Amino acid sequence: MSLVLKSGFTFDYDNLYGEGKVTDADLAFYADDLKKAHEAMKVMREKGFIRAHLSKDGEPEKVLFSQTPYIADGHINSPASIARLKELGKHAQENTDVVISLGIGGSFLGNKVLFDVHCGELWNSLSNEQRENYPRIYFSGNNIDPRRTGDIINHLKDVAQIKKKNGAGPLRIMLLVISKSGGTLDTMSNFMGMYDAFMKADNVEVEVVAVTDPNEEKPTLLKKLAIDKGWKQFAVPDGVGGRFTVFTEVGLTLAACIGFDIESFLAGARGMDQACQNDDLWQNPAMLNAVLKFAASEKHGRDIEVMMPYGDYLKSVSEWYIQLLAESLGKQFNKEGKEVCYGRTPVVAVGTTDMHAQTQQHQEGKLNKVVQFIRIDKWADDLVIPNAFPEVKKLADIAGVTMGEALEVARQSNADALASNKRYSAVFGLPELTPYHLGELLYLLAMSIAYEGELADVDAFDQPGVEAYKRIMGPKLQALKG
Repeated sequence: MSLVLKSGFTFDYDNLYGEGKVTDADLAFYADDLKKAHEAMKVMREKGFIRAHLSKDGEPEKVLFSQTPYIADGHINSPASIARLKELGKHAQENTDVVISLGIGGSFLGNKVLFDVHCGELWNSLSNEQRENYPRIYFSGNNIDPRRTGDIINHLKDVAQIKKKNGAGPLRIMLLVISKSGGTLDTMSNFMGMYDAFMKADNVEVEVVAVTDPNEEKPTLLKKLAIDKGWKQFAVPDGVGGRFTVFTEVGLTLAACIGFDIESFLAGARGMDQACQNDDLWQNPAMLNAVLKFAASEKHGRDIEVMMPYGDYLKSVSEWYIQLLAESLGKQFNKEGKEVCYGRTPVVAVGTTDMHAQTQQHQEGKLNKVVQFIRIDKWADDLVIPNAFPEVKKLADIAGVTMGEALEVARQSNADALASNKRYSAVFGLPELTPYHLGELLYLLAMSIAYEGELADVDAFDQPGVEAYKRIMGPKLQALKG
């Protein structure tokens, strides 16, 4: 059983719904709640309102992520903002050797997805011509790790000296620093360390692009710095929590710097949003995905979701989803203030790698998991496995098929084995790994979380638990300085 969109995107739920799985009776039990959830999504789209949602300061706050796929005047993404992103991309092509993207949470995880899908692991090893003169990319600010931060600084200092010896001019570094407040410890400690080191380094030119809260009446720390120093500025928009910001300038600034097709990506998200406005459960991918996962958890105890894309460069999608699910739905209290301690637990996996690591647990461990596969139907530049050793029968037997075909056989075999032992799974199928289909996938996951928040009666758009450790950390850091 599959839901198939006009684009070719599929959601196959055959191993999640039916006899011995989530049943029609389960769905009927949640019929009223599902209808309310769908109405809540309509209100969110039209007015940016979600019942009982407040900002971390306890003030009413709009929820605007569903606006982001639509490029229009007055929207978060407007014709003017897209034009500025294109200008940034052209500037990076012509004036930048290296971009260091500094951010944590959604300011790192979403950007890493776009980089992995578009660039791949060996981007920085390619020639300027192969990269179409787009800069090399490094990520930092996603941990307070002195060794890795020092390694990047020292490596780029060495590169600058090699350029100097070759008479090639200074190493031009763009620090793309992403923080709504400018006070994010992880990001800003790395940023300050790198800014200071590179400003003092020989044969290095430093440029800063700040992505922060655009409010000019009450400017953030980073906003003030950007104004004082004359840095280029882009926006971390109000109404879009960090884990949803891959569709905003938070993610799209990095996308511009690598030549990623931003408009196609947003078009994919837009197409998915339009599909998710369908009142028919069986034609609405986000509503269907949400209720099947919710019912699997609440009625059948399957409260762990293993996100298992098949493809190395999709692992970061799984890592991005970890934050999306965990921060959105892991809530102690519901919207009425009653303690519920709700939340499904997300787990990162990747096929086929984790068939040799986690699958024993998936196959024979506790009956508490849904394995969510992601499949690419057609790989670009697929490789045929050659018959390199015809005298070795076992190796000859696997020759003659493409690696993409073998990967899908492995996934199907995993799914069939799980189903044979009462294990739940589902599949998102992308016709090809393109910006459009990636936009569809990420937006589907985001909208599914919004639906599930309504079904569980928790606020999917706050993260009060994150503030607890921050309140403790501040005084501890001050005591350390003292």
